[in-house]
Amino acid sequence: MKGRILSIDYGIKKCGLATTDPLQIVAQPLCTLPTNEVIEYLKRYMAQEPVVAVVVGDPSMHTPEGHPLLQAISVFLTAFSKQFPQIDVYRQDETLTSQKAREIILRSGIGKKKRRDKTLVDKVSAVLILQEYLGHL
Repeated sequence: MKGRILSIDYGIKKCGLATTDPLQIVAQPLCTLPTNEVIEYLKRYMAQEPVVAVVVGDPSMHTPEGHPLLQAISVFLTAFSKQFPQIDVYRQDETLTSQKAREIILRSGIGKKKRRDKTLVDKVSAVLILQEYLGHL
């Protein structure tokens, strides 16, 4: 049995999450939630769904001198690994995912009011991170 792969577009305030189907063919948005609620959400989600890996967007790959989020991501990954030691964690370059997500949303024909919803950008960014990861499998 395969199982789902989750991706996290990690942010200081909010995180976008996306997931694959159990056969790891299709990536789809899951949700956006406050960063301080991610671990609790994942506990509930993983109790219901078979998750075999988590992919976290890595902003350092396009900022040689380091990115301000790196310390926060490191703290999150430490907490995640303590809570879910059986889950493999991978980091995936997230270069320009937010910009690409905004372009996709704009081209999708979604109304102006919905386009302003930052949570939509976070979810689409998580999907893009996951698709990039799946493309390297």
